Amino acid sequence: MLDGVDPLPTAPQPPHPALLKFRWEPALALLAAGAISLALPESLRIGPPWLLLGLVLLLLVPTTVTHKTGRHSWNHFFGILCNAVVTAALCGSLARLVAALPARKEPPVTLLASAFLLWCSNILIFALWYWRLDGGGPILRHRRLPYGSRAFFFPQLQIESGERKAMGADHWTPGFVDYLFVAFNTSTAFSPTDTLVLARWAKLLTMAQALISLSVLVLLVARGINVL
Repeated sequence: MLDGVDPLPTAPQPPHPALLKFRWEPALALLAAGAISLALPESLRIGPPWLLLGLVLLLLVPTTVTHKTGRHSWNHFFGILCNAVVTAALCGSLARLVAALPARKEPPVTLLASAFLLWCSNILIFALWYWRLDGGGPILRHRRLPYGSRAFFFPQLQIESGERKAMGADHWTPGFVDYLFVAFNTSTAFSPTDTLVLARWAKLLTMAQALISLSVLVLLVARGINVL
């Protein structure tokens, strides 16, 4: 470096070709969240039966293309847009479920089944948010190996440095299944159990997920008692 002259900024390194492979796990989660709307009754659904799944399929096209071509910023944008669409549909269906309970517009079995489907959708959608937002996204997490996570403190990081290689955790970074596990625990135990939540945005999301899960479970219990 010359005196008084800053070095030229280096261009960002392109992602490794292995990172450009199709991400089938979050794609399946998005498709499942969209397909759940097909099983909901018309009174709880937002729009026609095909709307949510059609939007998910439509948005998956540019999401996949930008991912395969290494355009991280655009891929991140379309991924967030996909998550926002399924989240809006979940919130709308939950609001209609709460309104339908005292009105008794649907049979008890239909309401119970719908509440369970929305509970499952809640897990999938928040797992997608954690996976998409943690550490700036999956590409940036892999660039920060080992580990890469900035919002969660997974058990793998708690292993002693001398034992990480023997346990296969020396170059470990969280994948979608790890975030799905966090989301499942948050909806069932109302806490991430073995994983600590570090970032404030992640704490707010886990609070929102636990609140939605608790609301659905309260509705299930209330309806079950009402049926007895």
